[in-house]
Amino acid sequence: MLTFIFLLIAQHTLAGEIIVQEGESIHHALRQAREWRRTNDPRCEGGITITLQKGRYYMNEPLFLRPEDSGNKESPLVIRGSGTLKSFICGDPRQRHTQLWPLKEQVDSLPLSKYDNGLPNKGMERIIDFNTTDRTITIPTPPQNVLQTKNLEMVVHQRWAIAILRVKEMKVEGNKTIVSFMEPESRLEFEHPWPQPVIGGEKGNSSFLLRTTEQRDGIEQLVIVDGANYVRFEGITFDKTCWNRPLHKGHVTLQSGFSLVDAYKLKENPGLPWDEDLENQAWIERPVSAVTVRNAHHVDFYSVLFQNLAATALDFVDNVSDCVVQKCTFGNIGGTAIMGGSFAESPREVHRPYTDLAERCQRLTIDQNFIVDAATEDWGAVAIALGYVRHCTISKNYVNRVSYSGICVGWGWTPHNTGMENNRIVDNKVIHYARQLYDAGGIYTLSNQPGSIISGNTISAPHPAPYATNDRGFRIYLDARTDGFTITGNTTEGRPIRRDEIGDNHPGPNLIFKQ
Repeated sequence: MLTFIFLLIAQHTLAGEIIVQEGESIHHALRQAREWRRTNDPRCEGGITITLQKGRYYMNEPLFLRPEDSGNKESPLVIRGSGTLKSFICGDPRQRHTQLWPLKEQVDSLPLSKYDNGLPNKGMERIIDFNTTDRTITIPTPPQNVLQTKNLEMVVHQRWAIAILRVKEMKVEGNKTIVSFMEPESRLEFEHPWPQPVIGGEKGNSSFLLRTTEQRDGIEQLVIVDGANYVRFEGITFDKTCWNRPLHKGHVTLQSGFSLVDAYKLKENPGLPWDEDLENQAWIERPVSAVTVRNAHHVDFYSVLFQNLAATALDFVDNVSDCVVQKCTFGNIGGTAIMGGSFAESPREVHRPYTDLAERCQRLTIDQNFIVDAATEDWGAVAIALGYVRHCTISKNYVNRVSYSGICVGWGWTPHNTGMENNRIVDNKVIHYARQLYDAGGIYTLSNQPGSIISGNTISAPHPAPYATNDRGFRIYLDARTDGFTITGNTTEGRPIRRDEIGDNHPGPNLIFKQ
């Protein structure tokens, strides 16, 4: 039985507490709280708290918070641990990968962190050829035992993203082997032009590795908040989730971990009215997240630990506002640690300059969080990623060890006014980023965002990624049509960041740089 207790939380105000012991159901506790709301029980006065005692609470289905679970400003719903982050809401351990070839060691000068499986400890090998007509990749011939292995995956380095391709066939031609792949990833990999592996680039060809993956589906989602307002999570650990998509469809991405669901190059008369140079079309899918928030406001996370999660950790998907993530820790996250706002997912085509999306994610506060070892499964993911957003603040966060960019704000690759505005990236520390992929920035921006600020951040030089095919790694990267930012007071290695250390890609005319 669940235990009900009255808590005195303010003078003359009683709040109801539901205590859940290890082995009991969080779902039942949430249902009890919902019934108190429905019947206007006096225990709702001052708020309802669901307290999880020390232990592990395995979720064979997500905890689903509905509109009927909403609190209000005077009477929030709080789901909390009993202290010292020993209350675990958990799923299945992540799928394990076994790299079969190459087996040479990857040199990495960074010491191991608390989460010591942040990157593979084996190196990669260079691709010989990438054939878009035959849809094949030519590689040096692997050892015989690798050629005979079933359920092989090829992980391909593609500048600012990776592809995970399920191997269909390998044809040996002496010291070269031609590899073909399963569908749908074969079509997506070879028809879409950005990104693709580099052949004959500045620093040589793109690289790959061959591996097997533990063939099983597991729990991917722990909590879904859909329409519930005034909810607070505090002192809980979210631990262990899987990422099942690559097992069934491979994983070919556009950027930041967003899988392509359809994509192709415009071969005849490229260009569209809003971008005469546009040569590609793409429809994308949002990565799965362990904790999902949508259609909600005032959903807060305070002093929560997210760890060992195979895809996105925490995602504010759509129609969200006035949410806070503060003093949380993220460790060993396979994808992006904190994501928010629309990225023009399918059914929309991703390259259009949408004007209705930014207002659907506004006034997020991401403050004083500790993020270490993000993008450990999908190297193209990041630590913090906000898409079409407005009036959001990313402040005083610590980002350490990420495979691509650190803090990313904006989407759309457009100079047009889309409603993105007044976003603040201030007083953060970003180090050891771009550990695998370049075309990256410690802080990375896209598109026109009037009234926005990048100020007071401390950013290291990009990590010397061992397989990068170019040198496009920057402390701050103002990518595709970035505009509207004031950039001031940012430092690196104890000195101000110079203007010539900031990467540009067709920047707009309204950028302000102050030394």
